[in-house]
Formats: sequence, structure tokens, C-alpha cells
Amino acid sequence: MRGSTSLSVVWVLFTASALGQTSNSPAAGVPKIDSSDVFKMPGSHSPLNAYTPSEAPAPQLKNSVRLNQLIRDGKLYLSLEDAIRLALENNLDIAIARYNLPIADMDVLRTKAGGVFRGVNAGVVQGTPGGGVGGFGTGAPGAGAGGTTAGAGGAGAGASGLVQSTLGVGAPVSSYDPLITGAIGAEHQTSPLANQQIYGVPLLQLNTGQANFGFSQAFATGSSVAFEFNNNRQTTNSPFFNLSPALGSMYRFTFQQQLLAGFGLGPNLRYLRIARNNKKISDIAFKDQVMATVTQIKNIYWDLVNAYEQSQVNEQSLAFAQHSLDNARKQLQLQSIPAMDVMRAEAEVSKRDQDLTVARTSLQLQELLMKNALTRSLDDPVLESVPVLPTDRLGSSQAPAVSNRPVQELIQQALQDRPELTESDVDLVNRQISRKAAKNALLPSLSLVAFYGGSGLAGPLNPVYNVPGVPNVSTVPTDFSGALANTFNNTAPDYYIGFNLNIPIRNRVAKADQYRSELEYRQAELRREELRKQIRIEVRNAEYALEQTAARVQAAQKARDLAQRTFEITQKEQTLGAGSTFQTMTAQRDLALAELGLVTARTVYEKAKIEVDRATGATLEHNGIQIEDAIKEPPAAIGNTTQ
Repeated sequence: MRGSTSLSVVWVLFTASALGQTSNSPAAGVPKIDSSDVFKMPGSHSPLNAYTPSEAPAPQLKNSVRLNQLIRDGKLYLSLEDAIRLALENNLDIAIARYNLPIADMDVLRTKAGGVFRGVNAGVVQGTPGGGVGGFGTGAPGAGAGGTTAGAGGAGAGASGLVQSTLGVGAPVSSYDPLITGAIGAEHQTSPLANQQIYGVPLLQLNTGQANFGFSQAFATGSSVAFEFNNNRQTTNSPFFNLSPALGSMYRFTFQQQLLAGFGLGPNLRYLRIARNNKKISDIAFKDQVMATVTQIKNIYWDLVNAYEQSQVNEQSLAFAQHSLDNARKQLQLQSIPAMDVMRAEAEVSKRDQDLTVARTSLQLQELLMKNALTRSLDDPVLESVPVLPTDRLGSSQAPAVSNRPVQELIQQALQDRPELTESDVDLVNRQISRKAAKNALLPSLSLVAFYGGSGLAGPLNPVYNVPGVPNVSTVPTDFSGALANTFNNTAPDYYIGFNLNIPIRNRVAKADQYRSELEYRQAELRREELRKQIRIEVRNAEYALEQTAARVQAAQKARDLAQRTFEITQKEQTLGAGSTFQTMTAQRDLALAELGLVTARTVYEKAKIEVDRATGATLEHNGIQIEDAIKEPPAAIGNTTQ
């Protein structure tokens, strides 16, 4: 019969002294985000908390209180500022990206214990349709996947054509969480014997009980300590054993220090430093997400205003055509106009009614896209059907203003504030950490090893040795307390000091990883410079587009004024009997088309201003948004019913 039990317990303890201080200075432009209250992992003072699972709260799927407050008389009255605030509170793209902040915190916690970082997604979530994203329109704002997450194409692939397979390469890192091990058990062993002269029995039976305990701890300096304490009790059926039972105890304290590969804080804290930099990248990526979402929301809003004003123009155009048709029918009854004019008027009414139907359905689609972008849930049928009334309008009769800031000043602002460039800077810091660790891993493994221990023995002397009249020849104590005393009183010391050396011949794996890390770092440097050039072009292109759209608005305004004067003249001529109904309706149709062209031009101009803000990284600043506003989840409404 064999039986044993074992207990392995891991303490989730880690001292700051073991971690040391990181030497990475924060990259410029990294937002200081406090995500401690965002989906914070529950804490407890219970020592068992380290061994119990933590559950994240279920996602909040109810809309914020602000949404219901904006619904009056069955309509959602929405300003551009309200739309932005609702997006920060309810937009699911932001809600999804918000989870990356505590995920990055968990990576930091994991690497504090010596674990390998898992990485954080630093891409922009673009699941909200509208504004040029999700299949509705063109010109999606923001960036794709990037940062610390590997892209498609194999384990060695990175984002934007970069390779990052050697990120974190280097000497092995031990766990910094202290470890306690225990093994308590009893064993019964029976062994057949070929010769009874030695043990005096045909079958040797051993009954062994053990209680062994150990403790180990590694440190970021490349050193480690271990302590083992072993105890056993053994009985046998052999009459020739000296002690029965035999009681044994021993301890050993071991210290080991890496001297070449794996020596120092640099190689051993690289996971933690990279995880902390990844946390910075996740903060930057969240800022990028907010900027991209705000840009999208503003585009959707101006698309909504465009659809609303186009619908208004088409309604007025249809009303005028219907009024002209009614007058034409009356004039036909008086035989003052030919029947052909009435037929033309009827055709014009039919065409304008079709235009109005198209404009209204386009408005309904933009309302749906707007509500989808500003809500967490559309399950409320009342909310889904409530019309959205934008309270901001497109420009004015005045000519649009063009930024008078020099282009070079805008470019410098973009190079300082664009999140993608800041992410690239932090990524280069991570790659530099990996470069140094890869160089260290080239060295042979040389470790200083030393241990000191002691042992003790106890047990009653076998009765076969008790001869009457002869003194007891045993020199050991008879109980376990005596064995423990001898273990720690240095009567039987055991010590050692020496070196362990491992020299890999040719060392091709470490050599390849080291040079590959160099190549990847140089590749990332080129990508950063390419990104800087791309940002320069984007800023100039956005500024050019703003100038072009401003000129387009001015031309559309002049065309609309000319069409207005032409219509007024034609209408006056008809009143005086010099013009026909068809001519007046044609002039009014030209006026409606000119007004629609002006609405479109102003919409494109507003979007051009949005693009300038995005290209220069000024979206949040120009909209008065603090990044902390987007981190915290807003209070949800009790229900999604309208007022």
C-alpha cells in the first residue's frame, strides 16, 4: 500500500524592494489616466482572497440619464455638444475600448510576479456605422490595429508591417511570488529479500512517515533563496536495524545568484517595464479611440443636419409646386393658360414628391444612425421611433472662415499631439528594453551557488543490542525533539559554495534572437519616421481641403443668391402676366437645387474642420473634453422610456 499527500501553496506577495525602480521616463504626450476605479478587481483583507476568483460586473446596457432628459414632446432635441456627451456616456465603441484599461492593469500585476506580459489591444474599435465608418460613406477616421497586439500573418507579425516577435526576449525570469511547498504522507513498503542474513526476515517491511516543507523566493536582481525542512519517521520488521523507530530531521538554506546571463534588474524586470509601457500605450489608444469616436459622431451629426435641411428644402419646394399646380388648374378653368402648362406642373409635383420621399427616408436613416451611435440599447420601441431634431444648423449667410494659423504650426501641433506617434515612441522604448535583454542573453550562464544545512537523528536503540550488564552504546537521543535539537545546533553541518557554468556551443538561437531584435528596432525607427511624414501630409491635405471647401461654400452661396434673384424676377413677371407658371416653377426648382448645393457645401466644410482637428490631434481640446470624462461609466437610467 502506498499513500501520499502533497500541498502546494503560492503566496501572492511581492515587495517593492524586489522590483526596484524602472528607468523608463514617460513619453511625451502620454495621457495620465487613472483607471483604478474602472472595473476595479475586488480586493479583500482575507488571506484566502488570493485563491478565490474575481468576477467583473456585467456590462451596463441601459442608456444614461442624459438621453431621457433631452426627449421632449416626443422628439429628441439634440445639439452637437449633447451628441458628443451622449457618445462619451453610451457609445459602445468607447465602452468596448474602456475594458482595455483594466486589462492593461492586469498585465502589470502579472509581470510584477515575474509572468510574461500578454499584451493589450491598441487598435481603434469601429463598430458604429455612419460618418464614413461601417459601410455608410467613406473616409473612416482613426487608425487600425496597432500597439502591442500582433496582427495577422503568423506569430511573428505585427501591426503596420512591423515585426515584433522578439519583444520581451531574454534570459528566463523566475516567479517573484514566494512559494511554499508541503508534502505530508505515510508509506508502507514490502520488499522480498533473497538473503535473510542481512535483515533477518524473508520480506522487509518499511513504514515511513514524512512531513517536508519548503520555501522559495526569487528576486529581480537575478538571485533566489530557498529553504527546505524535511522530517521522517521509519519503522521496520527487521531485527537488525539499529534504531526502531528511526527519527530523522534536516534543513538546508540555499542561495543562488546569476552572474552573467540574467544578472541585474534590466533582464529580470523587462516584462514589468514592457507591461507598464503597454499600459501607457493602452492609455494613448483609449485617447485615440475617444478622438476617433468624437470625430465620427460630429460627422454623423452634420450628416443628420444635412439630411434635415435637405428635407426642409424639399418640403418647401413641393409645397410651392403644389401651390403652383392649384393656381394653374384655376387658370385652366378660366382658359387663361393651355392644358400643357397644367400637365407640366403635375409632372413637376410628382418629381418633387419623389425627391421629398428620398430626402425623408435619408433623414430617417441618419436619425437611426445617430441614435445607434449615442445609445447602448435600442430595445425600447419608443426610443427607436422617436424623431431626432438637431438644434445646431449649418453655418450662416456669411462666408466661412479659414484658419490663419501657419501650416508649420499645425504640423508641429500634430507631431506633438497625435496618439499614433506617441504610441510609436513608447513602442520604441519597449523594443530598446528587449534589445538590451537579448544582448544579456548572449552571455553564458554562470551562477554562484551556496547552501548551508544541518541534520539530526534520533530513536530508541533496537532491543537486540540491549545486553544485560553492558552499557547502552547509542549516542543519539530517543525522541523527535532531540533530533530537532541536533539538526539546528550545528553538530552535523552541511555546507557548500561553488559555481555552475553553462556555455552553449555556437549559441545560434540566442545570437539569432539578438540580431533579430536589432533588425526589428531599426524597422520600427523607419516606421516612426514614415508615420511622421504621413502626419505632415495629412495636416497639409486637411488644410488644403478646408480652403477648398470654404471656396465651395462661397461659390454655392453666390449660386443660391443668383437663383433667389432669378426666382423673384420670374415670379414678378408671372404676376404681371409676362411669364408662365412653368418658367416660375423651373426658377424655383433651380433655387431649391442651389439651396441643396449650399447645404451640401456647408456640410463638407464642417467635416473639413473636423478633419483638421483630427489631423492635428486637437479634437478633444477643441471640444472641451477631458479624457477622464470618457473613462468613468455614467449612471444609467432606470428605464429607456421617453418622456
